[in-house]
Amino acid sequence: MSNTIIQSSPVQHILENLGIARESSGVSTGSQYLNGDGGTLISHSPVDGSEIGTVRGTSREEYEAVIERAHAAFLEWRTWPAPKRGEVVRQFGEELRKHKEDLGKLVSYEMGKSYQEGLGEVQEMIDICDFAVGLSRQLHGLTMHSERPLHRMYEQWHPLGIVGIISAFNFPVAVWSWNTALAWICGDVCVWKPSEKTPLCSLACQNIAARVFARNNVPEGVSCIINGGREVGEWMSHDERVPLVSATGSTRMGKAVGAAVGQRLGRSLLELGGNNAIIVSDRADLDMTLIGALFGAVGTAGQRCTSTRRLIIHASVYDAFKTKLVKAYGQLRIGDPLDQKNHVGPLIDKAAVQQYLNALNAAKEQGGKILVAGGVVEGDGYESGCYVRPAVVEAKPDMQIVQEETFAPILYLLRYSGDINEAIAIQNGVKQGLSSAIMTLDLREAELFLSATGSDCGIANVNIGTSGAEIGGAFGGEKETGGGRESGSDAWKVYMRRQTNTINYGTQLPLAQGIKFDL
Repeated sequence: MSNTIIQSSPVQHILENLGIARESSGVSTGSQYLNGDGGTLISHSPVDGSEIGTVRGTSREEYEAVIERAHAAFLEWRTWPAPKRGEVVRQFGEELRKHKEDLGKLVSYEMGKSYQEGLGEVQEMIDICDFAVGLSRQLHGLTMHSERPLHRMYEQWHPLGIVGIISAFNFPVAVWSWNTALAWICGDVCVWKPSEKTPLCSLACQNIAARVFARNNVPEGVSCIINGGREVGEWMSHDERVPLVSATGSTRMGKAVGAAVGQRLGRSLLELGGNNAIIVSDRADLDMTLIGALFGAVGTAGQRCTSTRRLIIHASVYDAFKTKLVKAYGQLRIGDPLDQKNHVGPLIDKAAVQQYLNALNAAKEQGGKILVAGGVVEGDGYESGCYVRPAVVEAKPDMQIVQEETFAPILYLLRYSGDINEAIAIQNGVKQGLSSAIMTLDLREAELFLSATGSDCGIANVNIGTSGAEIGGAFGGEKETGGGRESGSDAWKVYMRRQTNTINYGTQLPLAQGIKFDL
């Protein structure tokens, strides 16, 4: 029976180029697909409302088979030298380069972000592969001096096993690669539960990886997909055979995953919501600020975890910047994200549109003043019903809606009149702690913002926006953002277990702390 049915669409030829054929399913363990009977996922494009294809989901029986195969693969994969695993990741990066345009266009069409952002997402995949390749020749521990003579102490890092990955629709391929590229070079195997809203992107990535793995005789099961709804993620979260679950999504989802994994004393890496702000000082370059604020607020139609939700503007420049901002919003072009002339594409689905409308209504009811009217865009070219106008609202920091994350292009303008400490207090006065920024040419303000008494977020920027992180730095946030770190720096350590070793190369057995134990 056919488990993936591809409908006629603007990306049909791209799906064929990426190897998504009619005889594939939503459960993959590498080069082999399993027949699924776990329900059907229908992929609709928010661009034009078209049905791109249907994917069979994962049954519980198949889930068990995938986990067993992944574990068997781990027992072999962990024995490969790390540089050899890195060579496989290097080839995967090269294969991504060949398919960058096709995969970028599929991301744009299935998720709704602009084609340029789709290409940027694939470039992130390539970049993390390059980073991981170099890392595969390091994965270093420490050497420590022992208090006992003729003893040596050191630490080393070993692979964990199966890494479960739960990813969100807004970055349907990049976040998976942040995890897999590092996990693979560390010697782990990965089981991926992608968003049910973007299943075809996951199959495309799996096909690209499978070709590379086949050429290198990588054991079957190093990379697996389990497509499906929430229950599939719950199976993995409760599974003691999965020592690490990396989950990206809402705070609500992350709390459920963290509780399930924590109950069995597993590890969770959580990348959750953001309510990100830019402080606009009276010493800011307003022209540069405009660019950072605008892209941060409307890029990916406000559906990034790092999207700019709040602008905290000093009273002395508030009116001048507000005028600039409203004028810039009037120049935004909303439409097909595959048309590179457009700035803003659709929201992911009509449920997201309703959440956007609910948030606008709440802002009005709570006393917000609408500066740039939002609403649903209708007419020719907008038949999917998923296009909305980016909105700007004058608000107060303590309004309930301002305290929440709305995954849509709504920007709140907040005024401060005191010193930078007042602005930082407003910035920190939300439950989320992902990304933050300050626009200032004052060195003292910038350094204070980055100090221990400054931003409480995992990411703090000066004179750039909140959105658009490079893979070289660890990515993640604090508070209800979850505390996880992915991508660069030493984020690789979460995918491994630490072991301390002591070697006695002498002829006596002295005990630590000078303890005597003579017979």
